[in-house]
Amino acid sequence: MAINLKMPLSENLLRIPGVKLATLSAGLASKGHKDLMLMVFDNGSIVSGTFTQNKFCAAPVVVSKNHLRITSSIKALIVNTGSANAGTGDIGIEDAKSICQSLSASLEVSPERILPFSTGVIMTRLPVENIKKSIPNLVKGLNENNWLEAAKAIMTTDTLPKAVSKSIFIQDQKVTITGISKGAGMIHPKMATMLAFISTDAHISIEMLQKLNQEITDTTFNCISVDGDSSTNDSFITVASNKSKHSKIVQEDADYKVLKSAFFDIALELAQAIIRDGEGATKFITIKVLGGNSLKECNEIGMSIAKSPLVKTAFFASDPNLGRIFAAIGNSNLKNLDISLIDLYINEILFASEGAVAKCFDEEVIQKEMNKSEINLKVDLNNGIHKSTIWTTDLSYEYIKINAEYRT
Repeated sequence: MAINLKMPLSENLLRIPGVKLATLSAGLASKGHKDLMLMVFDNGSIVSGTFTQNKFCAAPVVVSKNHLRITSSIKALIVNTGSANAGTGDIGIEDAKSICQSLSASLEVSPERILPFSTGVIMTRLPVENIKKSIPNLVKGLNENNWLEAAKAIMTTDTLPKAVSKSIFIQDQKVTITGISKGAGMIHPKMATMLAFISTDAHISIEMLQKLNQEITDTTFNCISVDGDSSTNDSFITVASNKSKHSKIVQEDADYKVLKSAFFDIALELAQAIIRDGEGATKFITIKVLGGNSLKECNEIGMSIAKSPLVKTAFFASDPNLGRIFAAIGNSNLKNLDISLIDLYINEILFASEGAVAKCFDEEVIQKEMNKSEINLKVDLNNGIHKSTIWTTDLSYEYIKINAEYRT
């Protein structure tokens, strides 16, 4: 069950001028479940993306990256569940291209202006004909207010849809931002395993939108881990319809910073929602690493803890066997790491200092903290000014059950 994650309300999700969405069931996943989503943008919109670094990346990732190299003037994106279209070789590439061609014909644009996305079982061929047959009805169903249905349609093992909205003002002009994401398992950076789409009506250049996408990725979606496995299909797409009346953002000025802050808030909530909905998760764990001599050092230590099965199972059992955190930090293999300087805290209670168990350590007190569903772990390296935050889950019996039965 999701950890303190609430169902988003449709009335709280703001429409984005210039962006329309549609969903339907094409018989790709479970019976009756909407498994196909279409998002269409008015002319003048621009799109940027960040994708998985998994060397075995899926066919839709290959096609989408190629299309974005050709143009940022994307007209639509289409997402299917049920099949990841990964590990399918040249046939998978042709299937993804075929869907782009069918949709481009319906929208009367070139195929390069379509981005395909898939999520589901790896090494299964995409049901191309089912998707093609559904495209006319998808196009007919386009509506600006379909954000919640879109969030539902891209779910796989998610227990709840993930969707967030926010409005801000730039140069006294209202700007709206709405985002959706999916993900619960195979979550780990390069980038974290998921699909996420955030749209805005802000008026911005493609160069600044790309900068925004990368900066937001680095501080949100690349800072979460459920199980240490990076997916073949990760994609984070940002869309600007350029409908707002403020002057165009073309540099890293005050307007850009306002927009970036709002995007960060949206992306962070979506990223944390993925962790809260982690497969089988019972604990939402925040790992703050500070006092490092570089951001890289802080990130590597945080991720070494977050992906340790021994640490994660200790949290699941609420077992104050916190020596496992020492081991995880040591396994980060960082050069010149001085363990004698490190202080460790759980929910602000010191349990280790100067590389050893703290003199004030009280297992009964720590046990009470371990029983909580939300836990803050702080690692103070006491060796610099840099810091980072990672979000992760515990590892439960249910995680194993979900993934053992994923195809049955």
